[in-house]
Amino acid sequence: MAMIPETFDEFTESSDALRIYQGSTLIFNSAEKGLGPLLEYIRRFVPRVRGVTAFDRVIGNAGALLLREALCVEAFSPLGSELAAHTLKQYGIRFCFSSTVPFILNRAGSDMCPMERLSLGKDPRVFLDVLQSQG
Repeated sequence: MAMIPETFDEFTESSDALRIYQGSTLIFNSAEKGLGPLLEYIRRFVPRVRGVTAFDRVIGNAGALLLREALCVEAFSPLGSELAAHTLKQYGIRFCFSSTVPFILNRAGSDMCPMERLSLGKDPRVFLDVLQSQG
């Protein structure tokens, strides 16, 4: 595990939705919700930056696939889905979720998150290509 100069509690108390570290250096952060910040990180830093640690507010399967594409080696989140846990294990990404749910819900809380649904059964590269083609 990288030596991050903050605790998980400090991240959860911050306004950031995503923080990415290379070693102990914060190289990217965003307060925006959703997958947009992770897509921006991938666009700006991959493939030249590898072996990063991510702190993300919510990690569903969509996020887990993108973390693979972000060349992430470990991820921490207050909330993750069982689908994400399976994907992260499959790709050898260490992770810790404070709470685990079967799947991530949509914003209304009435059904599966559309991105979680879209990511089902997809390879990380294919999923990234789908998102990038949608603009």
